[in-house]
Amino acid sequence: MGAPAKTDKQDDAIQKIIVNNRRASFDYAIEDKFEGGLVLVGSEVKSMRAGKVEMVDAYATVENGELWLKQLYVAPFEQAKAFPHEPRRSRKVLVRQSEIAKIDRAISRDGYTLVPTRLYWRRGHVKVELGLAKGKKSHDKRADIKAKTADREAKVAMGRARKERG
Repeated sequence: MGAPAKTDKQDDAIQKIIVNNRRASFDYAIEDKFEGGLVLVGSEVKSMRAGKVEMVDAYATVENGELWLKQLYVAPFEQAKAFPHEPRRSRKVLVRQSEIAKIDRAISRDGYTLVPTRLYWRRGHVKVELGLAKGKKSHDKRADIKAKTADREAKVAMGRARKERG
């Protein structure tokens, strides 16, 4: 008897995150998210398996009906000296044409941008999660910091209260 077949829900739960873009949620208010596959060369895949990726300045644009991820840094792979890849080249994102049209309409409105929020493996393929975002003002960022600090202090106080009771 073989192992039971995996369902889609089980398969979706098996995601290995390559990198998260925590800065994106701090700098932007993310309103909608899209998932797409990345078109990569072999040495880029090897570098991603090693976790040598930076998303600091990365963003996505729509050009000629195609979605492109720009300024994503993938470190050169040491063993690929003969045919190295360009570390900050534009990479094509594979999404449905209807999603590209929706993204293009949203980006053409003022103040919206498309930022990558995370890169991860799913079923052996590299996927990117793109967030349709609007830039935050400095007072919005201060409010976020204040809320995080209050939550942290509340958790510490609750932990102390539990220790004193127990």
